[in-house]
Amino acid sequence: MYKLLLLALLPCITFAAQNAKPSLELGKKLYTETCVSCHGEDGNSNPDIHLVVKPRALTKSILTEQQMFQIIKEGAHAYGSHADIMPTFKYVYDDRQIASLALYVSKTFNKNHDVRVKKLLQESQKLSLQQKQKQQKVGKKIFQRKCAMCHGKTGNGQSEYVEQSKQQKDFIYPYNLQKILLTEEQIFLYAKFGGHFWGTAKDDMPSWKKKYNDIQLKSVANYVQKYIKN
Repeated sequence: MYKLLLLALLPCITFAAQNAKPSLELGKKLYTETCVSCHGEDGNSNPDIHLVVKPRALTKSILTEQQMFQIIKEGAHAYGSHADIMPTFKYVYDDRQIASLALYVSKTFNKNHDVRVKKLLQESQKLSLQQKQKQQKVGKKIFQRKCAMCHGKTGNGQSEYVEQSKQQKDFIYPYNLQKILLTEEQIFLYAKFGGHFWGTAKDDMPSWKKKYNDIQLKSVANYVQKYIKN
């Protein structure tokens, strides 16, 4: 009897499992209905939209598909953004719909993400054992000297410089590094090449590759990963 019941339920279980999988077609439909007004049909952001912080160019994003899922679901503010332009969609779409959106964006606009990131990491300088041992000291020193000016001493994105920008109406929105999704490797690449390289419209987060070498920037990324991120 048990086997007969299991066999009878198997088609239903299989159908439910298939329905739970993200769908590229569904992702395209939801993107067209919801995201295209900000991010544009080609994922490079809508040039006609007037926002304080323009949407990122999805074709350059440093985020993985899973990270995109988290950002779409919870909104950018949940992961350190002080500009709440990218809202949460968890009250609009269920997890399958959000996963479908992340799949569509990743496969359509950012399909070379993994190759691009891997290539940049392979081209970067390697740390020796001695350099790894000095990472904490070097990373902390550079962070306090340069990064804290915008991101704050604790990395929460609050500083005197940010407040001055508001008074001068030239707003900058440094991320709260305590909440960011990025991995240590992603932090390194973001610091090296700057925000514009990874899809931001404004160049508030500059490229530091001319000021610091890869070893120094990897030390900063290591410091942020171990001592700033919660």
